[in-house]
Amino acid sequence: MDLDEGLQAFVTEAGELLAEIEAALLHLGDPAARDEAVHAIFRAVHTIKGTAGLFSLEYIVLFTHALESVLEEVRDGAQPLDEDLVALLLACSDQIGAMVRDVEQGGQGELGERCRPQLEALHAYLAPTPGLADLLPDSSLASLGTVADAGRWLISLEFGQDVFRQGMDPAAFIAYLGRLGRIVALATVDEGIPPPAQMDPRSCYLGFAIVLETAAGADEITKVFEFLHEECKLRLLPPGSSEADYQRLADALPLHGAAIASVLAEGGLGSIVRKAAPPVASLPDANTPGTLGGRAAESRTIRVDADRLGQLINLVGELITASARTQMLAARFKDVDLRDSASALGDLVEQVRDSALQLRMVKIGATFNRFQRVVHDVAREIGKDIRLVLGGEDVELDKTLVERIGEPLTHLVRNAIDHGIEPAEVRRQRGKPEQGTVSLNAYHDSGSIMIEVGDDGGGLQRERIIACAIERGLLDPEHKPGDNELFALLFEPGFSTAGQVTSLSGRGVGMDVVKRHIEALRGSISIQSEAGRGTTVRVRLPLTLAIMDCMLVTAGASRFAVPLDTIEECVEYAREDKRDFVDLRGEVLPTVALRTLFRLQGSAPRRESVLVVRHAGQRVGLVVDGLQGQCQAVIKPLGPVFSGVHCLSGSTVLGGGDVALILDVPALLKQLQARPAGSLAA
Repeated sequence: MDLDEGLQAFVTEAGELLAEIEAALLHLGDPAARDEAVHAIFRAVHTIKGTAGLFSLEYIVLFTHALESVLEEVRDGAQPLDEDLVALLLACSDQIGAMVRDVEQGGQGELGERCRPQLEALHAYLAPTPGLADLLPDSSLASLGTVADAGRWLISLEFGQDVFRQGMDPAAFIAYLGRLGRIVALATVDEGIPPPAQMDPRSCYLGFAIVLETAAGADEITKVFEFLHEECKLRLLPPGSSEADYQRLADALPLHGAAIASVLAEGGLGSIVRKAAPPVASLPDANTPGTLGGRAAESRTIRVDADRLGQLINLVGELITASARTQMLAARFKDVDLRDSASALGDLVEQVRDSALQLRMVKIGATFNRFQRVVHDVAREIGKDIRLVLGGEDVELDKTLVERIGEPLTHLVRNAIDHGIEPAEVRRQRGKPEQGTVSLNAYHDSGSIMIEVGDDGGGLQRERIIACAIERGLLDPEHKPGDNELFALLFEPGFSTAGQVTSLSGRGVGMDVVKRHIEALRGSISIQSEAGRGTTVRVRLPLTLAIMDCMLVTAGASRFAVPLDTIEECVEYAREDKRDFVDLRGEVLPTVALRTLFRLQGSAPRRESVLVVRHAGQRVGLVVDGLQGQCQAVIKPLGPVFSGVHCLSGSTVLGGGDVALILDVPALLKQLQARPAGSLAA
């Protein structure tokens, strides 16, 4: 692993640890989980500090050292944990995140003035000690371990065989150990290394004996190796130990005897009798079935660059197109063996597609958990007591969707907190608990993902929305709109019912932007509200943006792909008096002919079909000339020439090289609902 790869690994690991720190900080309010949360935060900060030291990121080491000192006070019970300290720790977590991003972007990195407020606040929680000012930016890191009363420690180190497999470099830890003081003497334990023929190049056989001159205590020295867990055995003898103490250590570690004798002599600590090392036992064959370097084989997780994964999905898309062409040619030549082979190929390609798409699927829980911080900060800012309830964290969604849904959800959550949840006194008058609840939930529904943002607040005020809509000319004063029609007005640009301007958006302000973001993801948004009980905003999203199963249909000389998860059934169509509806088992179903919708030339065939499609509780019948069966549509973006057509979401290349346009069923239903009967046109 080169330096760049190592730094990238540090950035990734630090990001995960910071997420753990933030989650633990936000759970400190639970007394039952407080102790474990504090320990988890301390371990995570210490790990970041240690790893940063390996890459000489001294400004991160300095900052995390101060944070670690305060956490140690909290962990030991010397410092009570209140809301102000939690807010400071969250701010420090943000600051470390900014430093890590600076590393990722290739910055030089320094504490500077941006860290001074947090450092000074941290120092206020610590008792004055010699060297405390050394944590400030203009000091050198070496001064932290150099004071007058430094003593010489004997350190015996034995690294585990799997330390290399964990991506750790023993030499880097020893170098970091030198930051606590001065390494006076160092010797390598080489008597236990097996013969070359028996060595496993993936295993570590290193041991060291070190004399370290430092003012640090045993705890500080031990912490250097803390996050190696079981991959390191550490033994210490403090300054002032006798030759008998050194001899007992050497007797207990025969392989280290020579190294210990060497560093004692060089460090001026005395002398011992060198003990002969026992013969080296033969190691098991690294190729033994069921083992890997003496360790049972186990499943491992690897990180894959997002660009490489995107390239794989693109190639799978091309493979699907090529497979479709192969099957078409096999059917044309009527060769039985070729058709069987093409069919088997198609099945394998479908499995490859599903597996490739699964690689991009990530749990939405990580995104949901980030809103714990949003709720904490916003509620603290406006003086409300609000908790966040999460559900469906294990629901998986395409990584691209997860990344792009964060901003719209943030706006919805902030709206729920600011204008959904009532003030404490109002909630008391209404017989509600003073603590309000905001919920985030995700679940599968008809081949889509539903995400709900709810609150137990006062609900939307119908009269106020109607008054604002009439004032802006969006609603006829004589018209009595239903809930769906009324709440849809909140998505109009600039529409707001907020009585006063705050630092947060009012319910409805900016909702048009939220809607545009969601529709850009081929999704839809709706609102349900009950006065006095609360509001729920529902966002519907597709599972993936790359590939979908479709039904291929024709209208005139054109081909269209209809997403399969929107189709309920297909029925024969009998055209009578140019009606724009059909009787579907006693139910009136509105219809729209694709020929009419896209103004296609030519006359309709004698026999047509109706595809019954559904989305978000609405249904419509699509009148088409014919059905050509199912296909896997690799979604391609449309060019600027289609910018004015609102019922198409993309295109796909068919096996024969022809292009089929993909229908945007949600947009089509919206257009059908908004226009008078018979007036639909693209």
